[in-house]
Amino acid sequence: MFTNFEIIVFFLCYLIGSIPFGLIISKLLKIDDPRNIGSKNIGATNMMRINGWKLGVLTLLLDISKAYIPIIILLKFFYFVHIEIAFLAIFLGHLFPIWIKFRGGKGIAVLIGSLLAYNPFYGYIFILIWLITAILTKYSSLAALVALISVFIFILFENNSLSVV
Repeated sequence: MFTNFEIIVFFLCYLIGSIPFGLIISKLLKIDDPRNIGSKNIGATNMMRINGWKLGVLTLLLDISKAYIPIIILLKFFYFVHIEIAFLAIFLGHLFPIWIKFRGGKGIAVLIGSLLAYNPFYGYIFILIWLITAILTKYSSLAALVALISVFIFILFENNSLSVV
């Protein structure tokens, strides 16, 4: 069962994951609300589409950081916590942020941040596969799906959870 500390970690990570950086950037810079334009999503891809690559990259880096920093802190100082709790809470917070009526991003940036914190190699594999697929297909969502499945399969093979007969 979960300890009281792990329950606190879950809620704190959910709240951190809920920070809508795309929306915050648009409010601070007094530019159009990304929830009303393009894909109507607060994530980096839509921010890039409607406000240019600089704000898109800024959103991406902030969303990656909101997963990376808590995971690194937990791994370094609270190694006894089941890290999956933090992964899930940050991801759910990003997808369903309490601050904006539970309508958030797609979760790719926080997935990258979590992977980079947990095992940088997994994060780099994800990014590389995402980049190649996105360049070839021009579809960010397809690239994310292909990268996620690829990393999952890689982790299974690496951990000998799946063996080739």
